[in-house]
Amino acid sequence: MRRLFRYFLNGLLIIAPFTITVWIVVAIIDWLDGLLDIGIPGLGILLMVVLLTLVGFIGSSFLVKPFFIITERIFHKVPLVSIIYSSIKDLFDAFVGDNQKFNKPVMVKMSQNSENCKLGFVTQDTIISIDCEDKVAVYFPHSYNFSGELFLVPIGNITFLDAPSSEVMKFIVSGGVSKL
Repeated sequence: MRRLFRYFLNGLLIIAPFTITVWIVVAIIDWLDGLLDIGIPGLGILLMVVLLTLVGFIGSSFLVKPFFIITERIFHKVPLVSIIYSSIKDLFDAFVGDNQKFNKPVMVKMSQNSENCKLGFVTQDTIISIDCEDKVAVYFPHSYNFSGELFLVPIGNITFLDAPSSEVMKFIVSGGVSKL
């Protein structure tokens, strides 16, 4: 009976990640297809990719940039909208684009009396605005979650890692299960 239960758990571990991934992808495609209500499966996602690429092309034009700047200024002046917009924009900028923030993976010794370390990403090299010139901002993502914590860490406790940021992030988010 134990052996059957072990086989069941093994099968669950094999099937669950694949099934959940396929389910999420199909749900996104169905949602995009439902937005356009065309009736051809997958056309919604194709049109969304084309639309995003077209907007990116037009947005990179020097003629359109002043309109983005004006719109951004308006968004920053509206009380609730400014919080939402700036938070979302900062989040996207942290992962994509020219101002990526999670591109400096580090290992941080958590205290002088311990050999325990945490993996994270330096997000600010200097913190002069709050008078912490001897510290850097390090973001520590949580495992199996889309959250994390920000610590101000003494520079001496940091070891920069010679590893791709994406691999370090995958290692942290997986709880150390994936290979680094």
